[in-house]
Amino acid sequence: MTHETPAILVLEDGTHYIGRAWGARGETLGEIVFNTGMTGYQETLTDPSYHRQIVVMTAPHVGNTGMNPQDPESRAIWVAGFVVRDPARRPSNWRARTTLEEDLIAGGIVGISEVDTRALTRHLRSAGAMRAGIFSGDALPETVGEARLATLLERVRSAPPMAGAALASQVTTPEPYVVEPIGQWSEPVATVVAVDLGIKDMTPTRLAERGLRVVVIPAGGSFADIAAHRPDGVFFSNGPGDPQAAEAEVARLREVLDAGIPYFGICFGNQILGRALGFGTYKLTFGHRGVNQPVQDVTTGKVEITAHNHGFAVDAPLGQETIAPHDARYGRVIVSHVGLNDQVVEGLACLDIPAFSVQYHPEAAAGPHDAAYLFDRFVDMITSRSATPAKENA
Repeated sequence: MTHETPAILVLEDGTHYIGRAWGARGETLGEIVFNTGMTGYQETLTDPSYHRQIVVMTAPHVGNTGMNPQDPESRAIWVAGFVVRDPARRPSNWRARTTLEEDLIAGGIVGISEVDTRALTRHLRSAGAMRAGIFSGDALPETVGEARLATLLERVRSAPPMAGAALASQVTTPEPYVVEPIGQWSEPVATVVAVDLGIKDMTPTRLAERGLRVVVIPAGGSFADIAAHRPDGVFFSNGPGDPQAAEAEVARLREVLDAGIPYFGICFGNQILGRALGFGTYKLTFGHRGVNQPVQDVTTGKVEITAHNHGFAVDAPLGQETIAPHDARYGRVIVSHVGLNDQVVEGLACLDIPAFSVQYHPEAAAGPHDAAYLFDRFVDMITSRSATPAKENA
């Protein structure tokens, strides 16, 4: 190796890339995925949905705007590792308080730079997301021959796969908290309980901007914990892991639907609604991650540019109404949003009960904002219904 501070990225299929140690030194293992956003790396790093994933940034130059205390989406950096081609030598933004590398080191996040991320992304698009490891410092042998590579590859293959992983409990808030309405609201329009499966901070903010009082509760609670707040609506957030492992969350959502409480879910919350209605879910080859994904709202025909972070999707029929497979009491369901790159289900709408969801991130930190209307749709759903039946059922 010719690098002064070497590092190596080893993929589960035996492919490896030599680069420079960046961020913390050591060893990290996780599922390797790529993000196509040209900006928003601070929001990406602090998105709990990336828990246990090594993120490759396809944008070649990363770190230009540094890090600041205003833009994090949660209390910590959640990525397992970070892969970039050309890190900025210094930040150039008036809001920056630290450099990206300083925050990676402070968070113990092992990274690697000077990697051909274009070639790596093309490889992952063909081979699919897989387990990987970054090794540097004491975790990297002085000489990396075939025997040493075989040892590192064995470490990578020993890591748990993402399929079957239940991770929401590892990233959720430890205690409930409340976000009061923001702006000119003299009193709340309604109360929403948001179940934190890995929620981003901007999500309750977007709800509060519309006059909602948002009670955020930890994952793992019961329906009684939700009902205790007498909600006018219930929200399930984004989060990491395999929806097939979220049996408790699916059961809890069915209780919400049975009680007639309006429901809105995003990302993981979309997959949980799909499973609650009786549809299957499956793992995508390489997933959708970035802030530039085109989605069509089939109910309006409008095409939105949206922010995504998901490796699983709902298996539901496109272009037709379907009676909910789990229980006909839930009535008719349509696929409301479709990804235009690959026709993946990006949203569900129930026609006979007050429930809908999308697979992407309408809170869109750090943008775009094409899908902000979905929060208004949720407010309209809540305010257009009498809250009395829901509260009585709760």
